[in-house]
Amino acid sequence: MGLTAQEIFTRDVCDLPLSERLRLAAIILQDLTHSGVTVVEQSESWSNQDQHDLTAFSLNHASQIYPEEEDLV
Repeated sequence: MGLTAQEIFTRDVCDLPLSERLRLAAIILQDLTHSGVTVVEQSESWSNQDQHDLTAFSLNHASQIYPEEEDLV
């Protein structure tokens, strides 16, 4: 079985200087843009998980903006 991305990162990438890590990231991203692979789903529908995540984020954000405002509910 091949190595996982985390294993490769830990074994080979972690100890590289920052400039080389950034160069590697750029190479990987450039390769992905030229591969024709679509990473983002193009669906116009929201899954139940998407809706749950958005609701949780919205409620968390609102609670940070209005921490003790009981009159808003």
